Amino acid sequence: MTSNRFVTPRGGMMTAVFNWLANSSRLAAIRRAVLSRLPFLQLQSDVSTVVYLNWVVPLPLAQAAVPAGVELVSVGNKTILTILSYQHGHFGPASAVRKWMPSPLQSNWRFYVNSANGLGPAAGVVVFIRNVFDNLAYAVGSRVFSDALPSHLANSFLHQQRGDEYLTEITAASGSAPELYSRVRPCETPKLPAGFEAFYPSWSEAVAALTQQDSAICAVSDTGMLAQAGIDLPIPLDEVIACECLEFRAGALLEQLGVEGQPFCFVVPEVRFRVLWERIIWRP
Repeated sequence: MTSNRFVTPRGGMMTAVFNWLANSSRLAAIRRAVLSRLPFLQLQSDVSTVVYLNWVVPLPLAQAAVPAGVELVSVGNKTILTILSYQHGHFGPASAVRKWMPSPLQSNWRFYVNSANGLGPAAGVVVFIRNVFDNLAYAVGSRVFSDALPSHLANSFLHQQRGDEYLTEITAASGSAPELYSRVRPCETPKLPAGFEAFYPSWSEAVAALTQQDSAICAVSDTGMLAQAGIDLPIPLDEVIACECLEFRAGALLEQLGVEGQPFCFVVPEVRFRVLWERIIWRP
């Protein structure tokens, strides 16, 4: 599995402090000891402009990027990688204070899980390999206060609609965030790319499978365990916008995962997102 350690792309006197906070095993152990005795504080956000980019990639390369014990959904020695990037709308505790919370940009990089130790059949479960924010507080805070969302900070993060196009650009500089550039726009006729036909019989069934999840898992690097978070993401399938990719450039991580060609893409205009619970699920 590739390293998921946090490295800030920003220099200055606080660089070492931010890196220590994000990677400290001792701090994480203290947080687990305290928060495990308290009710989980559910999180909520009014998410918008969700751009999904999907590729069929070689299974061996994908399996090498996920924790041991996690078996990915596969057909013919291939599996599916998805990147979804979006604009948060006041991401924070599901309470009255949420209206005062910021609205960062976020990008999730994930595979689809067939089974994992402690989970059995895992329909509706994804495994995160990277999460990226444009906000330092959220990137570091997600690691200090959670096991299920170990995030990275982009050096720059652009994600917006320009006319009828959706532009996403993530750069890393010397930080640990993965890099990505894409430009997509709506298309008139939804079409399922050839590589995806082995997984799904139609465009609509592909979109349903790629968007309807109820939990996510990831590696807890300082313990050798897995963390799992329950999520509520009720995407209205009749509002999904079929798109075509106009331009795409892969960063080093995507090249390492065997990404080739243009992605299968679509856009979700808006959805209410919630994080319902979190737990440690497995020690190898």
